[in-house]
Amino acid sequence: MTVSLQVLYPTESNTTFDHAYYQSTHLPIVREHMGPHIDSTLIVKGLAGGPDTPAGFHTIATMTFADQQALDAALAAAGPALADIPNFYSGQPQMLIGEVNG
Repeated sequence: MTVSLQVLYPTESNTTFDHAYYQSTHLPIVREHMGPHIDSTLIVKGLAGGPDTPAGFHTIATMTFADQQALDAALAAAGPALADIPNFYSGQPQMLIGEVNG
């Protein structure tokens, strides 16, 4: 069963997010340490939450994995990626682990 890990970076509480750092430095760290276990990655930069509504998230990263064991292995290797978060985001990210149904 395919599973996903989504990392959401809310815009609440006037948080800041350095998109350039995220692209140039953080994503290569994720690829180096977690990449061998990831099937696919989708990074979405928040632009709006609807017409005339600010985005609720700076960015949402979605990674899919072949199964729970692959996700567990990626999370076990995620230390350097987790330690890097304060270098580009001033808040506390949210995570959602889910079963992919479509």
